[in-house]
Amino acid sequence: MNLEELRKQRQTWMGWKNIAPLRSAIEKLAQGYYSVALGDTIKISGDLDEEYIYETAKMLMPWRKGPFQIGNTFIESEWKSYIKYNLLRPHFDLKDKRVADIGCNNGYYMFRMQEDEPKLLVGFDPSPLYKTQFDFINHFVKSDIVYELLGVEHLPIYDEKFDIIFCLGVLYHRSDPVAMLKALYRGLDKKGEVILDTFYIEGDEEMALCPETTYSKIPNIYFVPTVKALKNWCLRAGFDDFEVLEQSVTDTNEQRKTKWIAGESLENFLDPNDSSKTIEGYPAPKRVYVRLKKDKR
Repeated sequence: MNLEELRKQRQTWMGWKNIAPLRSAIEKLAQGYYSVALGDTIKISGDLDEEYIYETAKMLMPWRKGPFQIGNTFIESEWKSYIKYNLLRPHFDLKDKRVADIGCNNGYYMFRMQEDEPKLLVGFDPSPLYKTQFDFINHFVKSDIVYELLGVEHLPIYDEKFDIIFCLGVLYHRSDPVAMLKALYRGLDKKGEVILDTFYIEGDEEMALCPETTYSKIPNIYFVPTVKALKNWCLRAGFDDFEVLEQSVTDTNEQRKTKWIAGESLENFLDPNDSSKTIEGYPAPKRVYVRLKKDKR
């Protein structure tokens, strides 16, 4: 199936019975002039139908990334996404670059990236709910961001090559991490770079944790490598350069339950008697942020 056929097929997902009412709700949003401030909280003000906006935002739950403030409606997302964004911000310059965000969720990071004036911003995420959340926010922001209902596996056939690809919190969800890294490599233009973050475990050996069933209650976590093992994966995928930018421990200030997710969050995923371990007894989530270059010359 070629790319255009794939787009048409996935557009039909918007008609799913759990998505169609959400699409209908955002299509009824009133048109108007809005002021947008792209700070840690993306703030939207203007001539707003406050009650309808609140009702629509609640329909679109769960909100994982954010936060957003639309008039009087504060969407307090599960993740304080600005913590990660501000951690990475000193490490990139997107001015006039072609930029992709893999696993972009509702587009929070891409909305923030507009401050850098990139040449092109494309988000990849095969979730019709997150695409609908994006369309809801973009109704007010009115950005030129392109949102594709595609995954990382489609980068090699995509009709654009990128100068910078962000891939944040995706690698550990893939059962073949090296294949995914190869797809990222093929999505880059010459001298392009990837900014990647993933879970890691401490250790000087080239090895990875392979959870039996779940990791931090998440079923689709396949491998949690040491940094040395991650580096080897990246070299095998073809990257010439591997640079560790930051390392951090995820805590309950950054990720926590709010009224906008209606489910469990990090405090439920850790050992209640020892926050250095997951509920399964594995080392608690730590993240490593790396820059990968296709051609360091």
